[in-house]
Parts: sequence; C-alpha cells; structure tokens
Amino acid sequence: MDLGKFVMQVLFFCFCMLVQLNSCYCSKKESSILLTLKAQHISSMSIPKAPNRVAFHHNVSLTVSLTVGSPPQQVTMVLDTGSELSWLHCNRTPNTLSLFNPQLSTSYSPVPCSSPTCRTRTRDFTVPVSCDPKNLCHAILSYADASSVEGNLATDTFAVENSSMPGLVFGSMDSGSSSTPEEDAKTTGLIGMNRGSLSFVSQMGFRQFSYCISGRDSSGVLLFGAANFPWLGPLKYTPLIQMSTPLPYFDRVAYTVQLEGIKVSDTVLPLPKSVFVPDHTGAGQTMVDSGTQFTFLLGPVYTALKNEFVKQTRGVLRLLNEPNFVFQGAMDLCYLVELSRATLPPLPAVALMFQGAEMSVAGEKLLYKVPGATRGTDGIYCFTFGNSDLLGIEAYVIGHHHQQNIWVEFDLAQSRLGWAEVRCDLASQRLGLGH
Repeated sequence: MDLGKFVMQVLFFCFCMLVQLNSCYCSKKESSILLTLKAQHISSMSIPKAPNRVAFHHNVSLTVSLTVGSPPQQVTMVLDTGSELSWLHCNRTPNTLSLFNPQLSTSYSPVPCSSPTCRTRTRDFTVPVSCDPKNLCHAILSYADASSVEGNLATDTFAVENSSMPGLVFGSMDSGSSSTPEEDAKTTGLIGMNRGSLSFVSQMGFRQFSYCISGRDSSGVLLFGAANFPWLGPLKYTPLIQMSTPLPYFDRVAYTVQLEGIKVSDTVLPLPKSVFVPDHTGAGQTMVDSGTQFTFLLGPVYTALKNEFVKQTRGVLRLLNEPNFVFQGAMDLCYLVELSRATLPPLPAVALMFQGAEMSVAGEKLLYKVPGATRGTDGIYCFTFGNSDLLGIEAYVIGHHHQQNIWVEFDLAQSRLGWAEVRCDLASQRLGLGH
C-alpha cells in the first residue's frame, strides 16, 4: 500500500531547503548534511555518507529542490517516506509545468529489463515491472488517491549543491493520471524515502535521517545523518516493525511502528490492544508517512476517539451538525468557530501511545481550518484525525500535521523511530538555517 501521494488538498506548503554541507558525500567519515526548510502557502555508493541538509517542499507533501543530470537540471520533488522509487516527469504534457529532459543529460542511462536492478530490486513494487518494446525496464506506480505514473527505470546523477550521487536509479516517467493535476504540475516528481532498496535514502547509504517541521513561522530542518546537537534533548524511541513474510495488505518497506492505545487528556480509550495489531492479512499496520497530511485511524478506533473528544469538548466547541460535510472524504467531526477569534479555546490533548513512547497532539494541531468554508460569521474547523475506512485504507497512518514541532528521527541502523518535542523554528536558527 503506497500512501505517498494520498491526501492532496488545496493547501500546499513549500519547503525551500538551503543546503549547507559539512562534508562531502565521498567522505568515509560519518557526517551530516543539513537543510533549511521554509513553508509558504500557495494555491492548493555503498560508502557511508554524512548527514546532509536537503531542501524540500510540502503541499500535503514535502518537496525537495535538487539537480539531476549532466549538465545539471533543476528539479522539485515531493519528499515521501511512504514511497520507494523516486521518479521525474520526463515528457511534457498540458499539465506538466516542470520536467526533466533525459536527452540533455550525458549521464542518463536507461535500465534494461535483463539487469539485476530490474529483475531483483523491484520486488516490493505494488505493480510488477515489465519489458517495453525496446527491452527496457517498465514500471507503473499507482497511489491511493487513484493517481498513477508510468515509464522506464533509468540512472543518472543526482546532486545537492556540490555533492553528487552518480548512477542513482529512478523512474523516467512519460505518462500518468492525477486526481489533482494543478497541484502536481507544480513539482517535477517524487523522491521516495522508505526502506526499500531503491529508495533515495537507501541508495544514498544514509542510516539515519531526521526532519523538523514548524507550525509557527514556516521554517524547518531536514537532516541526513546523525543529529548530535547539544540543544536537542533525549529522544523517545519506539521500534520499527519488520515483517519477513509477504502479506497482501502489509507494506514491508514502510516505516511501521506499533500503536498500542490512544488517550484523550487522561482517559485511555477502552479498546483492546488487539485492534491495533495487524491481522493475518497484514491489514492494520501503523505507518509514519510524510506524504500524508493528517492522521487516519481504522473505523472502530476512530469512532471511539471521536466520541471521547466530543464528550470532553462539550460546552467548549460547537459542533457543525451537518452529516454530509466530510472534509477530505474521511474527516467528519467538524466545528463552528467564530472568525473573529484569534486562538482556539483550550482543548484536551490526544496522545498516541506506542511501544516505549507517546506522541502528544495538542492545541492547534487538533483542529484544521477548512479553507474558504464559512457559515455566517463562523469558520469551519475539522478534527485532524480521519476515518481510514471511509478511504478504503486498511491501515493507521500518522501524517506530518501531527509531527509539527517534533524532531522526528528515522534510525535505520537500530531499526527505530525517535522523536522529541522542539520548536522547529528555533532549531533552524540554532543550526544557522534561519531566515
């Protein structure tokens, strides 16, 4: 299940990343590459590498600016921890404003279907690869929002500032369909960051990466490598779940953790732990996905959370009470809030309880103002947890909205996910990546 491009919506956050390199990719010493992130609203190699700062945007996704090819061509790619293969639009269409032109790159090389890359390293693709009439490795990537892209695998040089990664495998896509063509036209492609062998982070050879997204002043950080900063407190860790046996509904290369419970304020939802455990088909895994904006829970858990949140906010928030108003097709708990109000009233925090750690969702992260939706002098705000069942998704998905102002570390070396609450705008300043 690939949720990377899922949940595209009108609000697009653009994270422009300024790269400041502490060391060369070719260095054998572990070091870091740190990038500045800025968000603004618009419509809608096997050698160990050092940590790197990379630039990325986000529109419900995070995006990165890098160069590809020789001579280099500037591209903008959606950063997606829920996808494996990175890909670029390589054929101009009426909806493609930005593309990569392979004919202008002397380092571009298509991947033949007889190659080991095509035959063995694509095993985790949801749609098996095939051979095109020229005997090139052909791939079709489909996403949960019914969009898809199609083209051939190829290799080329990807570069961040003066550091380059030659021979990186990616998808050279020449066709596709999109449920949000206007938004997709703003980017050149997608950069896959999951645990698959062809993901960007796997091919780069980094065993750790982190990001910190600010919800305050649109700044943030993306770091490849270890985060050894004195101002960053100890991280809370939960193990990444591995599944060796292929199951029909379990994504083996996703960043999967074990959700064990949820509480609202001090009230733990009265649910058995078994509802959070994947079943014999693999349905019910919990994934951390930067390509999804909000958090989605399976039906019974969502209903229990919704009922408890309504109970604890009675007299504090006014329900919209319009059964047909369902934001993004899965978020049906919405409220009326006066447009004149500067801040939301105090709300009970929701804590996601994982093995060994908790992630708190509090304050303004609990409600999202629906753009352009009003009722008289009121705006409409929706609860930022949705119902996976309404989307036909057999999984729990932790989106990036609930990761704001949290330093999130993906530690592949020790197979764990860590986090600590931090002001991400201040983290940018401390790292010399401020405005």
